[in-house]
Amino acid sequence: MRVFHIHGEQFIELQMLPADLPPEGFLWVGCARQELPERIGGLQQHLQGWGCGPLVDLHVSDLLNSQLPSHYDYTSWYDLLVFRRLAAAGKAGEASPPALLSIDTSPVGFALFDRVLISIHPDDCAVREYFAARMGQLTQASDFRGSARLPSNTSDLMLRMVNHMVDSYLELRRQLTRQLVGLQQALMDPRSRFSDWQLLLDARNSLHLLEDTCEDQRSAIQEWLDALEDWPMPAEPQGQRERELLRVRSRDVLEHVERVLSHVRRLESSSESAVQMHFSALSHRTNAIMRTLTVLTAIFLPLNLITGIFGMNFDALPLIHNAKGVWIALGLMLALALALGAFFWRKRYLGTQR
Repeated sequence: MRVFHIHGEQFIELQMLPADLPPEGFLWVGCARQELPERIGGLQQHLQGWGCGPLVDLHVSDLLNSQLPSHYDYTSWYDLLVFRRLAAAGKAGEASPPALLSIDTSPVGFALFDRVLISIHPDDCAVREYFAARMGQLTQASDFRGSARLPSNTSDLMLRMVNHMVDSYLELRRQLTRQLVGLQQALMDPRSRFSDWQLLLDARNSLHLLEDTCEDQRSAIQEWLDALEDWPMPAEPQGQRERELLRVRSRDVLEHVERVLSHVRRLESSSESAVQMHFSALSHRTNAIMRTLTVLTAIFLPLNLITGIFGMNFDALPLIHNAKGVWIALGLMLALALALGAFFWRKRYLGTQR
């Protein structure tokens, strides 16, 4: 567990949970999900001592559940947001699996009080470490008073972390598109025998899973936005400006989630179209082969008839006792074959149709 005090331009990491809330600013308590059962008792006591109110037992169970989908809930003293992020990538030097097969998510939970933010992260989550290092760099930078600044409240910090998690989904879109294009090219290549049907099935299942995840994320952020609209508007101009910035940042996160969702749906539609086009092309090639075989059968059928006639055991057949009879029969059969071949060629039953 890591505890940070954020106030204005100050970002200080505390060694332990303080007995009382600082007079200014707010606290950020970041805890790993694995250590939460050991810390929850002391955390609940500190929340009551700070006058924030304890976490509801049902919400504690939600924060401990690693299979929980993204959702939003609230009480009269705090808001709860669970947002699923992409799982951490493999270690350096390890071969990365295909993007469509490596889509794995885990939930990050946020309990937002007025002056306390509690974030529950997976054990391998780099979001907490990234923001701790990032805000530490901001306080030490000489151009701190520029565009980059520390979050002004718990909601602002929560939305920044959620937006960072959504950005990882935006980066995943290029990998998904590149891999799916490769599968489509292999499907449509007439010279290849596509056999990776299990890979294609797993990829489509992964896209369906990602679509469900994005829909849950969109619903959670939309519910957060609806709740934000119901908050009482502060009287002072600074508070009104911060509230408007929260709305802007929330709408930006929602727009990013919708972009990922629409892109996933386009990929699903593209994969379905590629499969249908593959079977259509396969059916077209099969029809072309059957047409060619049918034409060849039609050409050789009268030749077989002539051969059968001259192969009958009758002594009075014409050309049987003629020395040139075999050549006349062969010439007749050749002429008939060429005539039928020309006829079918003109009818476009032979050759490549364009």
